[in-house]
Amino acid sequence: MTLPALGQYCMPAEGVSLTPKPQLLATDEVLRLAELFVREGVTKIRLTGGEPTVRKDLVDIIASLKQIKGLETVAMTTNGLVLTRQLVPLQRAGLDILNVSLDTLRPARYEQITRRKGYERVRAGIDLALQLGYSPVKVNVVLMRNFNDDEICDFVQLTEDRNLDIRFIEYMPFSGNKWDYEKMVPFKEMVDKIQGQWPDFFAMANGPNDTSKAFKVPGFQGQVGFITSMSEHFCGSCNRLRLTADGNLKVCLFGNTEISLRDALRSNCSEDDLLALIGAAVKRKKKQHAGGSCPKTSSPPRWPPSCQLDTTFLQQTHTPLSRQVRTFVHGDKLTHVDDSGSAKMVDVSDKGATTRTALAQAVVQVGEKIGRLIRQNELEKGDVLTISQLAGILAAKRTSELIPLCHNISLSSVNLTLKLNDSGSVVLISSEVRCEGKTGVEMEALTAVTVAALTVYDMCKAVSHDIVITDICLLRKDGGRSGTFERKP
Repeated sequence: MTLPALGQYCMPAEGVSLTPKPQLLATDEVLRLAELFVREGVTKIRLTGGEPTVRKDLVDIIASLKQIKGLETVAMTTNGLVLTRQLVPLQRAGLDILNVSLDTLRPARYEQITRRKGYERVRAGIDLALQLGYSPVKVNVVLMRNFNDDEICDFVQLTEDRNLDIRFIEYMPFSGNKWDYEKMVPFKEMVDKIQGQWPDFFAMANGPNDTSKAFKVPGFQGQVGFITSMSEHFCGSCNRLRLTADGNLKVCLFGNTEISLRDALRSNCSEDDLLALIGAAVKRKKKQHAGGSCPKTSSPPRWPPSCQLDTTFLQQTHTPLSRQVRTFVHGDKLTHVDDSGSAKMVDVSDKGATTRTALAQAVVQVGEKIGRLIRQNELEKGDVLTISQLAGILAAKRTSELIPLCHNISLSSVNLTLKLNDSGSVVLISSEVRCEGKTGVEMEALTAVTVAALTVYDMCKAVSHDIVITDICLLRKDGGRSGTFERKP
């Protein structure tokens, strides 16, 4: 995966502090590492960022990369501002593929997004790339709801008489971009909007490691792609590695784990040790990527054919926001965490659909005064038990939106009950959730009782904040490979 050019979605309004030049990889270090990666199976290198054209030695780097035996493709992602000056020498140096980041076709909006002028220069650079024979020219468009999503069809229209690959990218979280789920336009919503204007807009075949879902309007020269990083993860087929400007290797764009190859190089690390260091990082990548896992050998592992290395040329690297992780221990392994400790979603495609149920509970200690007001329905916010029941049921249905790694499950039933205990000082909450599916509903049951308990607290806190939520737990679950679980009294 490559980062789009800087804009509102990844550039803070106050800008970024630049990394001192001595901390960046020198040209010879970039080339040495590139040779090492290619020797171990990498066949494509993308120069990205940030913005790669800030490197004064970019033409020399591309020319040198093209001399590496076994490297099939050198690509570049750019903001396009200097293409009219640089693209001809870059092409002569051997640049094979060009991606241009452009999030709007309106000059004023372009300045608002990128915080700079230059829309006309970017469009001129794209036109030049087409004239020079780049086929297609890929245009990366990050969509944001209520900002540029009204231009979806305008971008598609560009493909009618131009060999462009318009690649719509779902808005993703990065440090400083104040990411908001409500701003993200899901892939299926984009397709629906395009098919509203072109009903025969259809899906094309994709390669095994493609990160973009290809579509096309019949008769149009170009095509459209969708990078569904948020709504439909493609971790299982991703074969990308990322080398940052300061020499850190990341095996996943969203992972927090990095190893410094720059420090290893400058410590006169041997080639064998470098290979071992890289191999250990690659082993921590999701087991099934690029068609299979690394073979178990005593020598450093080779990467699968067509593995891609993205080299970031920017004097500031952005660390993605950490994700919330839903974890269950299966034997001695966490099913929602990969070998590197990064979050992953469990693949349930090989599981059979069965009847699954889960029973959970929560206890809210409200005290006798609040208990009496609840029983007599005299709280200002209304009927506590009924409103909390509705809140819990709604929450169960939206669990996958609240817990990022949960599957979106079609629930058969959600039975949620709230009642005061005999003393009238405690609200007892229980939920039973059922589905016919490939994965369990424990999280839906737990979400239901938790949100119901929080709603009780919210409706009663005006009387007293001395309210305690306790004993949230799973009581029982049935169905699935792991069989029945029942908590002992």
